[in-house]
Amino acid sequence: MFIREKKIKCGSNYQEVDIIPRTIEAERNRLGHRIKRKRVSLPKQKNLNDKNAKRYLLQLVNGNFDNRDLHVSLTYSDEFLPKTIEDAKKEVTNYLRRLAARRKKLGLEPLKYIVITEGTRDKNDGYLKRVHHHIIMNGGIDRDEVEDVWSKKKKTMGWVNARKIQTNENGAEALAIYLTKDPQGKKRWSSSRNLTRPVELEPNDSRYSKRKIEKMAMSNDLGREIFEREFKDFYIADVRSVYYELTGWHIYLKMWRKEKADANQRI
Repeated sequence: MFIREKKIKCGSNYQEVDIIPRTIEAERNRLGHRIKRKRVSLPKQKNLNDKNAKRYLLQLVNGNFDNRDLHVSLTYSDEFLPKTIEDAKKEVTNYLRRLAARRKKLGLEPLKYIVITEGTRDKNDGYLKRVHHHIIMNGGIDRDEVEDVWSKKKKTMGWVNARKIQTNENGAEALAIYLTKDPQGKKRWSSSRNLTRPVELEPNDSRYSKRKIEKMAMSNDLGREIFEREFKDFYIADVRSVYYELTGWHIYLKMWRKEKADANQRI
């Protein structure tokens, strides 16, 4: 058994590090060779009931959005309420197309977004109820413009609200965590193609020993002081340790480049 340090780079300012036990046999069975730099695989099911989809979404949010960007909420009035989740997806896709066109007309940078759609079906008639959308998108546009295009036949389709993402070093992530918790039915998400995708860097299999990881995992600060020395350019936002019966201690870190963390605190 050996200890692997796996870095996942999410944009230029945020990264995650997994420090996990691996066996040579498991590596041979899985790959037959070392991992090289590669894009993190998009989860096959982008259903936010799934923990892998949640983690990937949080990485995507942290790599692309910050406190200059917007959180937009969209609901439907009875007149425009979609009958199926597919209809709801069409409506929000059309909205995003109109918004992209509005940004282009105003001479702004192209629209970047992540949209989360949530809704439950009525047990009696099968129709959707409480369907709504949450969108994390790039800012630089007046919020009135964002709200104005949620319309059809010159009528507002429902309630719409656009507001800036909260100010702190991980405001976008805090919003994403809030939006992905406690799903009622199935929450599904999609994103624009122009987002920066998480990248898994080539792993380091020689930095840590099993004994060193055990010592850090059971210390009061979970090894934070050591990690702060090893990742000098980053602010360590979170350190977590988890013990698994079969493999032992795993350590997970989240970190922001120091210049970015400081700038976000000042916004």
